[in-house]
Amino acid sequence: MPRKNRRRDEARRPTSGAQDPSLVDGPGGPVRVRRIPGAGAEKSYRCPGCDLEIQPGTPHVVAWADDGDGDDRRHWHTGCWNARDRRRPGRWR
Repeated sequence: MPRKNRRRDEARRPTSGAQDPSLVDGPGGPVRVRRIPGAGAEKSYRCPGCDLEIQPGTPHVVAWADDGDGDDRRHWHTGCWNARDRRRPGRWR
């Protein structure tokens, strides 16, 4: 029988001091970020980075304030999200 090269579960668990990868620094404080695959994008949204629509089926990024309740969620094109620090201040939270 062939050998199975599987990692132990302990190796996949984050250590207690690891940072949360969905939490990034924003100009107004910590921001939660979630990447949405194209298959999960069912509605159209307006990107705050370029003010264009994100069409259904387009992979994109959702960001909201860490201390908020999620009502301030914004859907960004992935490229606009990656370039957010090179844009004018005050365009997003």
